[in-house]
Amino acid sequence: MDLFSYARQINSEKQEAPLAARMRPKTLDEVVGQEHILGEDKMLTRAIRADKLRSVIFYGPPGTGKTTLAKVIANTTSSEFMQINATTSGKKEMEEVVEKAKETLAMYAKRTILFVDEIHRFNKAQQDFLLPFVEDGTLILIGATTENPYFEVNGALISRSVIFELKPLSQDDIEKLIRRAVTDKECGMGIYKAEITDEAVSFLADMAGGDARHALNAVELAVLTTPRAEDGMIYITLEVAEECIQKKVLRYDKSGDNHYDTISAFIKSMRGSDPDAAVYYLARMLSAGESVTFIARRIMICAAEDVGNADPQALQVAVSASLAVERVGMPEAQIILSQAASYVACAPKSNAAVEAIFQAMQEVGRSGNLEIPNHLKDAHYKSAGKLGHGSGYLYSHDFPNHYVEQQYLPYELKGKQFYVPGELGYEKKIREHMLKIKKKESDSKGTGKKDS
Repeated sequence: MDLFSYARQINSEKQEAPLAARMRPKTLDEVVGQEHILGEDKMLTRAIRADKLRSVIFYGPPGTGKTTLAKVIANTTSSEFMQINATTSGKKEMEEVVEKAKETLAMYAKRTILFVDEIHRFNKAQQDFLLPFVEDGTLILIGATTENPYFEVNGALISRSVIFELKPLSQDDIEKLIRRAVTDKECGMGIYKAEITDEAVSFLADMAGGDARHALNAVELAVLTTPRAEDGMIYITLEVAEECIQKKVLRYDKSGDNHYDTISAFIKSMRGSDPDAAVYYLARMLSAGESVTFIARRIMICAAEDVGNADPQALQVAVSASLAVERVGMPEAQIILSQAASYVACAPKSNAAVEAIFQAMQEVGRSGNLEIPNHLKDAHYKSAGKLGHGSGYLYSHDFPNHYVEQQYLPYELKGKQFYVPGELGYEKKIREHMLKIKKKESDSKGTGKKDS
């Protein structure tokens, strides 16, 4: 983007662009929120003011200021500033950017800052193409993404960039922006002579869900569609605000961070025996259109992983719920999922089965395929008898309590215990049963008699 193109863009934004674009800050002092990275003593602020920026990636939900920060940098840097969007730019555009950056560096000893919006949309090959030019200083990269860059951006680019996470704006931040937009005569709606009530400001800020763009779009709609009063003023009341923003913004991208954060909170709430929180996060996922089969799978996993044998019925409930939601569909499926999630949340908990398989897998990885005791080997195939396979095996049902002590693990692991039943729910009975039959076996050995 050259000087003339940038000037045309600025003029266009002032005259024709939506309010959210016109109100975009031009300097750091105009930026609202994000104090955790833009405080006076913060590294990013110092780097921007000193024009010593290195490659960065801005990561956060829509409307939190990623593009805004890039524009602020464009306004303050002495470097050449170029911008591309990963959703519309291909290799040809990227090659043109690199060639121009090389010329600028060679002819004017001037750096080029490349802003790549939606950088997660670039495939691996496209990201790899940028890497050598970022590495040798031809380009200083500013990437913006709504997705977790550690998942969506090449590790090599990540290692050469500083990641800054932008948070949803607070309600106070949004309220400040709304009031500024209503009164600003140069870039906002000030020329319309509008007034907004405190209730309307609070409502719009709350319903925006931390998204400044959403709030400003509602303000613009309210001002442009509300008739003037007899005194010539436009009054934006709570009723007007409610008409202009019908539903709270739900931050939930099925392939994005919020998806993983919400499902994580859902699972941890069930694990933590909080049915209220579990049902709340279930409602958030359902409201955002999450797949009921995906939710059902997570409930099944939680039932096995976090409830286990403390309540074996939990897995049955979860599996039944999974089958039921596939046959019933929404909206009734929400009732079935609520029943399953609340059951799993309220069930006694044990991760003994999880610990058992994890430890067993570690042992297998450490010791490999140890020899299976001969008496446990299959004795039915031809020549097995000649090898002594199955010889000496004790059939459990021939003994009291259907239990007899013999070596089941490989001899090298004798005495090793992987599954340790817990003290809650049905698993307590399992523990007591195992102790009981082993004690009787021990007692019978001590007396030389078998219990009947």
